[in-house]
Amino acid sequence: MRSLTRSRSNRKLAGILGGLARTIGIDATILRIAFIILLFPTGFFPLVIVYALLAFVIPNEEDAIR
Repeated sequence: MRSLTRSRSNRKLAGILGGLARTIGIDATILRIAFIILLFPTGFFPLVIVYALLAFVIPNEEDAIR
């Protein structure tokens, strides 16, 4: 299993969802749609804060290779 890294090639913002999709083996579009759908019932802020924290915690692809 691959380690979780932020995608360099499949990114829209920070590459979190692209990297997560690659790690679990599904299409990134499915994760992006699920993320957007979940934003509304949670009131935006919890998922936005989690996404921002993950952007700082999860390394980029090229940083993880080194």
